[in-house]
Amino acid sequence: MRIKVILCDLNPRMVAAWRKSFKNNPEVQIVHGSVLQQQADAWVSPTNARGSMDGGLDAAIKGKLGSRIEKRVKGKIRGQYGPMMPVGYATCVPTGGPQPRYLISTPTMVQSSENISHTMNVAQACAAAFQAVHMQNMLQEGAPIRSVVMPGLGAGTGQTPVKVCADLMWTAYDLFRWRQFRDFGDMRRSLESMLGDLGPNPTHDVKIAAGRMASKRGYGEPAPGVEFYSSAG
Repeated sequence: MRIKVILCDLNPRMVAAWRKSFKNNPEVQIVHGSVLQQQADAWVSPTNARGSMDGGLDAAIKGKLGSRIEKRVKGKIRGQYGPMMPVGYATCVPTGGPQPRYLISTPTMVQSSENISHTMNVAQACAAAFQAVHMQNMLQEGAPIRSVVMPGLGAGTGQTPVKVCADLMWTAYDLFRWRQFRDFGDMRRSLESMLGDLGPNPTHDVKIAAGRMASKRGYGEPAPGVEFYSSAG
């Protein structure tokens, strides 16, 4: 199955940081613009842990898709996780429309406003969103996700510098390219063993090395025949 990955953000600094971190991945399309204007099977939103779509991109998506989408996200969170969805987990709900067909929601923080710049939350949230793509496609229920668009995660309210955010999202993407997991807990444990405690000054080289380590150490199971569109395709 071929999957198109689109990274899209209104912040030009985020876009520039992605272009550096993903310079060796021309198959990833990087766009300066709004997620809401992208044609894709799935949109990813950095939601809050309760699924309340009352601010930021969540609110814009609810305005675009209608209030029923928030009810679906909250219902999925309650059914799977109880009152709150932990960081490193995600939900995938149908939108009822053709574009996007799915909304993937993944929290970058527990509280409504936290400084997560010294954590691996961005990598956990990004990897969870990609894992949700694998899991939805493995269900073989409904149409598969062949394209996904994702904004910068944790670089706004979460105060993660855009360069660190881009590197952590690259690490999650590299894991997505090669591995899938039984569940989100398995995925989290793998990332934790890869990245460890990032500390106050995580470096580009450390995170890149961690991403390479994922494929070499055999975390999870091989991704089943996943291929990626080129940025032109």
